Amino acid sequence: MRIILSLILVFSLFSNAQNNYPQDYFSSPLEIPLVLAGTFAELRSNHFHSGVDIKTQQRVGLKVKAVADGFVSRIKVSHYGYGKALYITHPNGYTSVYAHLQKFSPDIEAFIKKQQYEQESYEIELFPKAEDLPLLKDSLVAYSGNTGSSGGPHLHFEIRDKEERPINPMLFGMDIKDTTYPTVKSIYAYPLDDHSFINKSNTKQKLRLTALKNGDYTTENIEAFGNIGFAVNTIDRQDLAANSNGVYNIQTFINGNRNFEIDFGRFSFDETKHINQLIDYEHFTTEKQRIQKLFKKNNPLSLYKSVLNDGVIKVEDSTYSVYKIRVADFKNNESWITVHIKGSKQSITKPKEKRITPYYIKANQATNLKAGNVTVDFYKDTFYEDFFLDFEVKNDTLKLHKDIKPTKKNFNITYDVSRFTNEDKNKLYIAKLIGYKNYPAYTSTKRKGDLLTASTKKLGTFALTMDTISPKISAVNFKDKQWLSKYRYLKIKITDEGSGISNFRASINGKWILMEYEYKKNMLTYDFNDSIITDTKNNLKVIVTDNVGNNSTFETFFYRK
Repeated sequence: MRIILSLILVFSLFSNAQNNYPQDYFSSPLEIPLVLAGTFAELRSNHFHSGVDIKTQQRVGLKVKAVADGFVSRIKVSHYGYGKALYITHPNGYTSVYAHLQKFSPDIEAFIKKQQYEQESYEIELFPKAEDLPLLKDSLVAYSGNTGSSGGPHLHFEIRDKEERPINPMLFGMDIKDTTYPTVKSIYAYPLDDHSFINKSNTKQKLRLTALKNGDYTTENIEAFGNIGFAVNTIDRQDLAANSNGVYNIQTFINGNRNFEIDFGRFSFDETKHINQLIDYEHFTTEKQRIQKLFKKNNPLSLYKSVLNDGVIKVEDSTYSVYKIRVADFKNNESWITVHIKGSKQSITKPKEKRITPYYIKANQATNLKAGNVTVDFYKDTFYEDFFLDFEVKNDTLKLHKDIKPTKKNFNITYDVSRFTNEDKNKLYIAKLIGYKNYPAYTSTKRKGDLLTASTKKLGTFALTMDTISPKISAVNFKDKQWLSKYRYLKIKITDEGSGISNFRASINGKWILMEYEYKKNMLTYDFNDSIITDTKNNLKVIVTDNVGNNSTFETFFYRK
């Protein structure tokens, strides 16, 4: 039975990959063998990974090439996120994306810097016309790097369709060596209502998992009754890398009939937020493990394919069922998990603990909460389900449940700060308290009169916090009044201990200069090749401002011929 199922699934997936997308249109974006550090749509914090992360041999500066003819249609340079990113639109309607770049090719770099100096901003977003920056296939467009929110040198590469939906690049013929089966780390079973149970318990159960010699898995037998579901923690590894990557397809079968499938081939950015409903979010925030639910509950993700009864298994008394899970990577290496389920209606010995509070949140209604000087506004459809909320305000600290409930959208927290002086009001912000030490992390805060408002998507503990400490600025590779004729770069370190750095401005002899900000190293860097300097004696001035308006000024002289 398993062999027949596997052959059908392999043929179906292979045909789908080959027929829907051009196979020989795009070339490789790098000149080295492709090894992945991250796969498409794998589970990340608050989003699905929208491309593939290609290893660059632990270094920066590798040549990045256009994968097909086209033109540069978008350029975005930012401190965080993609860092330096390039978008190329191709005649066949697809767009390729290259991110975390070190720098662009000379023509593109000149085009960008001209606009950065005109706008006096390092962060910039441009939409060139088709005739501005045309490109031929395999032409140099950039050099690989580690900019933005990158954890190490690599090239983030995407292919998007006309609707800006990211698609797995491997569907276009990108070939990655992979003969390795996916790994299943754990499996959980869930009673899905008050009248269902597993092994006499109404709570989630971690099942004992046994690896078989052929690469498959089996679990302990379970006794169950009612509506139940399952979730797995699974990863995939390619042959040439040890990274724990995401899988491509998961299907489940009950007594030989398919009842659930999720396929990580394409998604849209506006639905990526629903990842927190796909995983067991409470398990993730408490255990730091992403276990993926194999049942659909109030989740509109387009990644779901064949889903029967929302993937829920209805177990009746005195029955026997075989539940199978198929986990596969793009090359159809597959691992199967088998669970034997005996239907048995017995009394529950471990009921689910129910916590009741005065605050009941209905997901389809707006909710306003107020206590002391704090107001919380939840909009309609902020949450996926109804629940009892913990809400308490004490000494400017707001305890707003635990961060165990996923949200669809932001909600607002507002503090009345009328009791503070005007000077102090300007130094206040709303912080989320993180970790057992309650470290205050700045939450984007706006002030209107006596009201401070923060917008966030996460529950937790918040506090009204004051920041009176200005940022620190120091020279890294030079000293005051030093000759810098042979220097290529000026480097300045900037840090802030409170609300965090908001913006900076640097000038030489009163002229704005472009300083690249690498937040992971707290470093500002100026390239003398920008050719702004014409004088021998030069006055460098750097002003750094934090998120509540504290600022510091660093000023020095240097000489250069």
